[in-house]
Formats: sequence, C-alpha cells, structure tokens
Amino acid sequence: MSENQPAATPPANQPPRRLFLMFLAALAATILLTVAVTALLVSIIERKREARQPYFQVVAVDETTTDPEPWARNWPRQFDRYQRTVDVTHTRFGGSSAMPQQKLDREPWLRRLYAGYAFSIDYRERRGHAYMLYDQEQTERVMQRPQAGACLHCHASVVPTWRRLGLEAMGKPADAAALAADFNWPAVNRGFEIASLMRYADAHAELLKTPDGTPHENVPLMPGGTGRPGAAPGPTTREMLASHVGEAHPVSCVDCHDPRSMQIRITRPGFVRGIQALAQSKEPLPHLPSVERWRKGNRAKPYDPNAEATRQEMRSFVCGQCHVEYYCAPREVIFFPWGKGLKAEQIEAYYDQHKFPDGTPFMDYRHGETGAPSYKAQHPEFELWSQGVHARSGVACADCHMPYIRDGAMKISDHWVRSPLLMVNNACQTCHNFPEAELTARVEAIQGRTAELIQRSASAMTAMLDAIGGAQAAGVSGPQLEALYKLQRQAQWRLDFIASENSMGFHAPQEAARVLAEAIDYARQAQVLAEQLAPGATTRPSTRPVVPVQGVTPTARPQ
Repeated sequence: MSENQPAATPPANQPPRRLFLMFLAALAATILLTVAVTALLVSIIERKREARQPYFQVVAVDETTTDPEPWARNWPRQFDRYQRTVDVTHTRFGGSSAMPQQKLDREPWLRRLYAGYAFSIDYRERRGHAYMLYDQEQTERVMQRPQAGACLHCHASVVPTWRRLGLEAMGKPADAAALAADFNWPAVNRGFEIASLMRYADAHAELLKTPDGTPHENVPLMPGGTGRPGAAPGPTTREMLASHVGEAHPVSCVDCHDPRSMQIRITRPGFVRGIQALAQSKEPLPHLPSVERWRKGNRAKPYDPNAEATRQEMRSFVCGQCHVEYYCAPREVIFFPWGKGLKAEQIEAYYDQHKFPDGTPFMDYRHGETGAPSYKAQHPEFELWSQGVHARSGVACADCHMPYIRDGAMKISDHWVRSPLLMVNNACQTCHNFPEAELTARVEAIQGRTAELIQRSASAMTAMLDAIGGAQAAGVSGPQLEALYKLQRQAQWRLDFIASENSMGFHAPQEAARVLAEAIDYARQAQVLAEQLAPGATTRPSTRPVVPVQGVTPTARPQ
C-alpha cells in the first residue's frame, strides 16, 4: 500500500466505543432504578398490609391467659414496652418507677398521721406496674399484720380466680374449659365478693389454683407471684411452682383487653358498681359524656361502661379501676365511695353516712394517738383528675401516660406506663406547642407548690394532734371530744387525699390547693378548740394508750 494512500474508514454499522459505554451505563441505571422502585413499592405494600393487619395471632389467648407470655408472641411491640415498667426511672417528685424508699423516714409526720394503721409500719414509694404484685407480697404491712383478699383487686391478674370461685359457689363446672369460655359477669361478681372477704394469704393461694394460660411453663415473667406472700426465695421454689395449677401475675393484658377482639374493657366489679353509683348521683359530670347521655335516657338498666362509654372514656376508665379511692378491708366487700360525687368532701360525706353490714358506723381505723375514728385515702388519681382541666378537655389518662408512638408503619399506644415528664415530646407537645424545658418547668412549679402546701398541712396536723393530746390529758371527753374528733378526721382526710394521690397536685392544681387549704383550716380549728376546752393544758402528744397497729379495719372499739 502506498504511503500516500488514505487509511480505510471503519464500517458505518460499527458503533463507536463511547456510545456503547453510554448504552451500558443507561442500562445499568435503568436496572438499578427498577430495582429501587420495586423495593420501594414492595415496602409500601408491606407497610400498608402491616397497618391494616396490626398483629398476626400465632398462639391462642383466652379468658384464662393471665400469663403475659402468650400475649407477647402475638403483640411483641406492646409487650416489649410493657416489660420496661421494670426499669427504674424517676422524676423530681418520684413519678413513675422511683426507687422504693421508705416514705415514713423521709416524712416522719406520716407515722403520726397513720398511727394505729398498718401504713405506719411500711409505706414506700411506688414503682412500675411490673412490681405491683411483688411489692405488695413483700411489704411489712402484709408480713406483720393481717390484710384482706380485696387488696388483690388491683395488684394481681385475678379475674379468672374470681370466675372460678364464683362458679364453684354457684355449683357449676369450674374447669379450665369453663373458665376460658367467656367472661361470665355473674360468676366474676360472685367470686369477687368471696375473695374480698378472705384473708390476703388465702386469696393469694387461690390465684395459684387457677389456670393462667401456660400449663407447662412455671416461671413468671414479672417479679412476684412465686409463692407465699412475704416468704424469702428458697431452694424449694421450683418444687413449689411445679405443684401449682398456674402462677400469680401482676395486672396483665387480659385485665384491660378482650382476648377475642382486643378491645379495651372494664373487668373490675368494684369500678362497675362505683361508676353506676356515680351515674345515679346528682353530681354534674361534663367530662363523662356517656354518663350524661345515660342520665337523659330512661335508666331502665344501670349504666354499663363496657356498652355505653366512648373509646376515649374507656382510655381513662381502664386506669380508674385501680387508681382510685376505695374501701379495701374484710368488714365489707370492696366498694368505691362515689354515690355523692368524686370530690374529697363528697366522698367524706358518703363515708360519714355509711354503715358496715353489722350496723356500726364506717371507719378505716381508729387513730393510734387520739382514738378518733379516721378515714384512709388510697390513691385517688381518677377522682382528682376528674376535677382538672385535662379531664374537662377530653384528655384521657392514656393520652399522657401511654401516648401513641410510631414503630415502623404501626401507631401503637406506648405500654411503658410512666410519668409524662419522662416523655414530654409524645405526652405533652402533641397539644402544647412549647419547648420541653418550659413545659417541664411548669409542671414542676405546680408540683413544688403542692408539696409546700402538703408540708404546711402536715405541720398543722401535728400541732392539732399535740393540742388534742393535751386536752385529753386535762380530762376533755364526751361530746366535746367528739367535736375534736370530727375536726381531726376532716383535717387528716383532706391532707391524706392529696398526699396519697400520685400526681403531686398536677391532675387538678386548683382543686389540690383548695383541699389542702381546708386541711390546714380544719386542723387549726381543732387546735384552737382543744386549747379553749382545756385552757392552760400542756400541748403535748396524747398520753392515752396507743392503739396497737391494725392490719385491717378494727372490729371492736378500743377502750
């Protein structure tokens, strides 16, 4: 070929290398984009299906499944959160799961307030729901003094045991199949009445005779429930467990949820009877619209919260089964004193007119220093919340203590039940558009003022007891002493009502301040009256024999 001859040109049908590489890049990008879009669509479809089907039931649960383990398989997200109630967390005023320190050592005036009652022996900070049964089994109130089976109303998953006791008393089959068949309100009511009047240890033993839904598993997931209340763990624990039909469990899933539909429900006869009495009262209840609707109807049947309450009301009612004031001792079946209303003075008026079945006037205990018939407040959160702005605005207990959280595509109610101050973002900022620090400061300011008022009330209470003691030493008795007793009871009841309530006044700040102001007033009235009845008498603690501490309501008047 000649040097000057032009080089041959490539064939026209051969694509340049650059175009080929561009084609490969476009193909790869298309494949990657297709894979990404497909993965996204699959994820969206899965999340939509997950949202439509919030759970997949892998094991059966029924009315006897008090053991939370089977529920945990079906609803792992909720159970994972509920298990965290064993965690130790606390707020400034001990909210949620504070370490169980002895309140009697921190606040010595409590021993004088509860003189003559088992709370003067042992009264500790509350902890998370996981500990509710264990802490009751181990308290010195149970180990040193007799207590009532009614205490299990709020500390154990006890409904199947009530059902079994009721069926047995009615002469009907009470085997596992009968217990699992349905809720059976008549049997539950009957068993509730029987267990309420038992000794605590006997009622606790009945729990272990009842199936718990896991016949071949004998290790409770939560603390407590493994043996005799107050007994130290020992080498025979597993042998003891092997002989049980079931285990005792703290309040569990079946206590709040229908195992068939998972709808929240009321399971405590004490609450049903209490809310029915409240519905029949004349007290306005604007925060309970279903009760107001029932009042406007024909009232042919008693108010039924499971049939008539709204879902939002039920999100408070399930909590109000236990976080309430009630009578809990064996002289009478447990009852909620709501027949005149929910305010402190309305409950006091109910107690004032109430008589035990044997005809004697109602009292929780006789005060150990003065001998005054006295009332003991339990933990009236539902009652105080009912007087506050949150209740009036339609905010339920669960909105703040079990706020909704996101878990993937799921929106679930947070079953890690605790103080809202530990989750301000979910519990408070959903409604209140303020910084977390500001909201926390507002709450702590309310609680701090309430705590100061409690201390002032306590000072007035102890001065009152000293003055009454001086009057008794000077010989004051009869109607004059009864007048002092009435003022003492009124003062102590109001102080105890707020001091025993677990929000440190936050549930209804103005109501808490009002009640404590009345506590101070009644205590000072008693102090002044005692000094007028015995002028010149030495103000001192009572010299009368101290009433021995009772575990339950005393059955006879001390001399």
